[in-house]
Amino acid sequence: MTKTELFLKLATPDESGFSRWVSVEEFIGEYAELKFGNGASWARKESALAKKFKIEFEKNLTAGNSIDAIRLAGFNNDETSQYISAAIKKEIRSRRCVILGTSNPEVDHKNGMKNESRVMQNENQKLSDFQPLSKAANDAKRQFCKECKASGKRFDAKNLGYPMSYYAGVATHHGEENACVGCYWYDPLEFKKHLQEKINS
Repeated sequence: MTKTELFLKLATPDESGFSRWVSVEEFIGEYAELKFGNGASWARKESALAKKFKIEFEKNLTAGNSIDAIRLAGFNNDETSQYISAAIKKEIRSRRCVILGTSNPEVDHKNGMKNESRVMQNENQKLSDFQPLSKAANDAKRQFCKECKASGKRFDAKNLGYPMSYYAGVATHHGEENACVGCYWYDPLEFKKHLQEKINS
């Protein structure tokens, strides 16, 4: 079994190519040969794994920038970069999840379709393009976004008990760049703001 196959066995990515965060502390026993040497070794940009999947790392900045954890973030089947600037990551991670209020959030692209060329090019990114979501919330959003893209039908917030479905847009879409705007998952805080305005009107 190659190191790539061994890691995939450990990480168990889903059908969309996303996996959980795998700590390097799990590289023991059967998976001991996955221990990193210099850099990311078998997970470098030119590796077989990187040719198939988009790879994200959690690094320990206080320990020589060593890698603490690794995960797969979807299939590497397009030329669109999902790079997020370091300054934006730092700021978003200092905040609390906009849904659960928990600390240590993940950095979420508000546009779940990730089809805005400006946002996907880090030099043009804005802080407002992202939001802090806990892993649980981000995993849930990812699933709903997947269903939305596949069906062309937007997520209906009434399924969460809210009295309105979305604050802008229509029920169906054709994958336009702005198709996510108005959806609960696009910006829960903005959604609740519009909901309050509706209640007060």
